[in-house]
Amino acid sequence: MNDHGLSLGRSAGIRDGRLRDGGATGAGVAAATSLDDYADLQRGEVALWSSPQLADRPLIVPRRAVVTDDRNVQPSAAPAETMLTARGVTKSYRRGEHVIPVLHGVDVDIRGGEFLAIIGQSGSGKSTLLHLLGTLDRPDDGEIYFEGHRIDNLSPAGRDVLRNRHFGMIFQFYHLLPEFTALQNVLAPLMIGNGLFTYLASRRRLRAQATELLDMVGLGHRLRHKPRELSGGELQRAAIARALVSQPRVLLADEPTGNLDQGTGEEIMRILRTLNREQKLTIVMVTHDAAIAASADRQVRLVEGRLAQA
Repeated sequence: MNDHGLSLGRSAGIRDGRLRDGGATGAGVAAATSLDDYADLQRGEVALWSSPQLADRPLIVPRRAVVTDDRNVQPSAAPAETMLTARGVTKSYRRGEHVIPVLHGVDVDIRGGEFLAIIGQSGSGKSTLLHLLGTLDRPDDGEIYFEGHRIDNLSPAGRDVLRNRHFGMIFQFYHLLPEFTALQNVLAPLMIGNGLFTYLASRRRLRAQATELLDMVGLGHRLRHKPRELSGGELQRAAIARALVSQPRVLLADEPTGNLDQGTGEEIMRILRTLNREQKLTIVMVTHDAAIAASADRQVRLVEGRLAQA
């Protein structure tokens, strides 16, 4: 696959600063006006991660878009260059009567625009750490911050909003919905994030946005194909497009080449490198492969539940 040109552009109106009700409690959610309005509301209300500043941040689109970059929002409780932080994070799992410790006080700072690779053997806890950073799971102890705000203690609804709007995720086994086409899979986060009526009112624009991303990763000719009709590399490229469609601040990649042959894995890494270098997208990738990790700006190794420089 040839490298696809990527650039920065703006998508007007993607965020309308509103969310639907806050889950089972039905609590209403008001629009936030800045990152200082962030709050983990009680009784299941959704954490407020919407703001005019974040609504106006760049969208990753093909090169023909106008170049612009509005990422000037500064975190309130951490150094400006730090986007994602873990402090003293521990995690254990219970198997029957046995407790299996996995992480032992992990500390890590991830800078905005950085490409970080976390290397570790199978079973070392690297996927566990990535899931904790992405709020898919909670640490037993320790704290995790995104742009200066603590996120490990968010309500389930708050974590859902955070992942939908600010974290993109790709996995070794793709996790595409088998009954959806490639285009529908990429549209799924927008359907969820915007709500049914907002999505229907904007569906032409949102479909164009998703189509552009699929074209960017080389799948413009596969829009209507379902996962069973795609190769492994095509599945992962569709998963990357899905991860990007909500304009994430951070891309979390869990063994993105682990289920691919060498040539296809190199294609996926070219896409990730281009996103990081040209779009300044922050990427955190876990892998067992030192050759794949060499593509990153910085490498750390997870050994016996602790991080060390690789």
